[in-house]
Amino acid sequence: MSKLVMNRRKLIRTLGIGGATALAAPSFFTRGAWAQQFCNSPEVSGKIIFGFNVPQTGSYAEEGMEQLNGYMLAVKHINGEGDGGLLNTLKPVALKGNGVLGRKVEFVTGDTQTNTDAARDGARRMIERDGAVMVTGSVTSGEAIAQQSLAQEMGVIYMSGLTHSNDTTGKDKRRYGFRHFFMAHQSGIAIAPFLAQEYGTDRRAYHLTADYTWGWTQEESIKAATEALGWETVATIRTPLGLGDYSQYLTPVLNSGADVLILNHYGHDMVNSLPQAVQFGLRDRQANGKNFEIVVPMFSELMAVGAGDAVRGIIGTSNWQWSLEDEGTKAFTKSYGEAYGAPPSQSAHTGYVQAILYADAVERAGTFYPPEVIKALEGFEFDGMGNGPTLYRAEDHQCMKEVLVVRGNENPASRFEVLDVIGKTPREEVTYDPAIFGGELGPYEPNQCA
Repeated sequence: MSKLVMNRRKLIRTLGIGGATALAAPSFFTRGAWAQQFCNSPEVSGKIIFGFNVPQTGSYAEEGMEQLNGYMLAVKHINGEGDGGLLNTLKPVALKGNGVLGRKVEFVTGDTQTNTDAARDGARRMIERDGAVMVTGSVTSGEAIAQQSLAQEMGVIYMSGLTHSNDTTGKDKRRYGFRHFFMAHQSGIAIAPFLAQEYGTDRRAYHLTADYTWGWTQEESIKAATEALGWETVATIRTPLGLGDYSQYLTPVLNSGADVLILNHYGHDMVNSLPQAVQFGLRDRQANGKNFEIVVPMFSELMAVGAGDAVRGIIGTSNWQWSLEDEGTKAFTKSYGEAYGAPPSQSAHTGYVQAILYADAVERAGTFYPPEVIKALEGFEFDGMGNGPTLYRAEDHQCMKEVLVVRGNENPASRFEVLDVIGKTPREEVTYDPAIFGGELGPYEPNQCA
């Protein structure tokens, strides 16, 4: 058994999950008269249950387990255990380190299996069987969109994990769903100037794209951004999720006339496709009188570690990076490193932040009643979480914050120092009109665990 899994199980035992007994319903969960009018009210159950639903198996399991680590650490800090982590740097902050509204948080976990149907089914079980008052977690946008839709139906707030598709807070946005992670449109805005600077404006691009909602909107956004530079798109080819051998997709690139390969892949898909592209000799080729280049528009540290030497020099974007020097990042990296023996990934970070932000919104609202918690999150301006000044935008529930541009480290000093931050695109530059993606948030009033 790995040390990471042992530490995770130890933390679960420490937090006492699964063995809690029913408690008398306290009178201080809400300052309004809503106690019995919403799904899984802690005033009725006597418990505060968070549902952490992440891929523990499947193509994105490694990212999912990191996210679960972040969630469990957040519960620890919310309940007043450990060093407090980002509760020491979040501004403003209402949480007091004694739970939420004076009561300790418990949690249940689920395995989405990196599968949309399993994610939705797992979230439903957490709500109906386990009494979760909030559900969070995802590593694919398909998982996020499915759970977000269910949350709207059942009147339970969903705080998404990793989801980068424009659709999550675009055409598929929901009043009961919130996204901290950045999105594909913002990646395109952030990365384009760096691609022009590094590779010029006369390029021919070939896209390989994961065939689901994230890949589609990533391809669309990067294609639009690069064509605006003057690049020509030679081909856009869809690849199945979870593919191990990409040779049938890489061979046509060699004779396509392209001089850039754009890999719209994530997790193990990218961990497989990028090294195979390098093994095919693409990075050592000349095409159209230029050095052939490879771009991975959305990176994570775990992907970069998994891809090994192939990641060196490759440009992409990220939501967050543990090596940043702000106080929030340093606090979280310290807390996570002490708990798990390694620096945190952006998956762990965004999961942790989402759990903290939900709990803090409840504390500020003085109630778990979803419409009031939603209103506490909508338009909330905060800082100190590692992403600079951030706005939880009311119009679409998308966090507006800076976007990092990164490059694979050419000479890493350790296995964890695989990405260098080469640019920070300011929040104002990646802020867009939410109307361009359509969608309707829907009503505030909750259903009764429909």
